[in-house]
Amino acid sequence: MHLLTYDRLAGVPFIFRSFTGLEVSEFDSVYEKVESRYEEFERKRLSRVNRERDIGAGHPFKLELRDRLLMLLTYYRLYVTSTMIGFLFDLDHSNVFRDMRMLEPMVRECIPIPQKMYQRAKRAGTPDEVEEYFPGFKAFIDATEQDIPRPKDKAKRKSHYSGKKRRHTVKTQLTVNTDGAIIHKTNHARGRRHDYDIFKRNHPKLPKGVRPGTDLGYYGIQNDFPELNPILPFKRKKGKELTEVQKRFNKELSKERVVVEHTIALVKKFKILGQVFRNRLRHYDLMTDIVSGLVNLRIAGI
Repeated sequence: MHLLTYDRLAGVPFIFRSFTGLEVSEFDSVYEKVESRYEEFERKRLSRVNRERDIGAGHPFKLELRDRLLMLLTYYRLYVTSTMIGFLFDLDHSNVFRDMRMLEPMVRECIPIPQKMYQRAKRAGTPDEVEEYFPGFKAFIDATEQDIPRPKDKAKRKSHYSGKKRRHTVKTQLTVNTDGAIIHKTNHARGRRHDYDIFKRNHPKLPKGVRPGTDLGYYGIQNDFPELNPILPFKRKKGKELTEVQKRFNKELSKERVVVEHTIALVKKFKILGQVFRNRLRHYDLMTDIVSGLVNLRIAGI
């Protein structure tokens, strides 16, 4: 019998939130959506062209769907080894990743990931509709870095080395609204890339009137993208001091921009994003989609 089950953990809400990052009610909401789509999803998965076995063949899942979802979120939140997760759920560690990899795409479809939020926001036509996604007609942009193990390949060691962190990293750029909900997220970039370079290659197309706020890492955006009417702090010039008015402006902007820092902190509470990323990078963007969607679920309650 496995140590962790939904019934056992849900009886202690504080522990449940610590293990999954969600309240019991939020977990139940996600589970209901996953369960409603599960049969169709499995039919498509088992009917794929390259599948060699007949539908229905193969070993059944040892865990119920609810406990498999619990296992996935526990792994994301705690980011312990697959051996530890296997012990907690009474599974061989080789089956832990198999079960989670099969479930991840469906979970992604059932939560408010940034791609969904972004597509809805782009369709906003009236000021009231824009205000729904961008209260105050403002957005805030920043990038977050995560350490990865030192690549064996010399070229990758160079391309993923972050001069800022002095470690090998990958970067993801987030765009949040004033509530902290993640409206846009880029795929990961190599740690060597500058934040503003990531923005120039992949930036959100915000509704008319929505102004993006950034830090000085995005200096140049005001010249390259004047149509965005960006909000930047004043930069002190060599040999000159900022005026009191400029200092007050920077302070007020910093108070507003802290919302994106708070969102990044919430994202990193899922240790799969807050620790050295040990998994293969080809799974990275799917993982950040899911974590961002879970954070949006908590913030926006969608």
